[in-house]
Amino acid sequence: MRPLPCNAQSGASEVDVVIKALEQPLKAASQAVRAIIAGISPTITEGIKWNVPSFRVKEYFATISIRADVVQVILHRGAKATAASKTGLTIDDPSDLLEWLGKERASKKFNDMKSVNANKDAFENILRQWIARLP
Repeated sequence: MRPLPCNAQSGASEVDVVIKALEQPLKAASQAVRAIIAGISPTITEGIKWNVPSFRVKEYFATISIRADVVQVILHRGAKATAASKTGLTIDDPSDLLEWLGKERASKKFNDMKSVNANKDAFENILRQWIARLP
């Protein structure tokens, strides 16, 4: 996959280019995860940031890292420090989907379409909570 320029204003067409260029078994899972995130709210826009598909409302809140064996979604709260930077975020995650990488940063990995489908509802719930807590 050819890296695209880091451009916060890039749009869905550039994300299409990245996804279509994938030559690996998780292409369908990548598209499904993308659709889940984008489908949470009509206010979500997507583009290429950090050379990967990224999603924003007011700030970027999610990026998708697509590897040969996993589709990893990194949830974050932007580059600026907030009150939650010190205290941490609280997300209701009864299915224990998230791996916390920091106080305002978490990850969810999908290994295949089966894991995407099995965790869709719980992941959507997490995304809604995450967006509600954006600065």
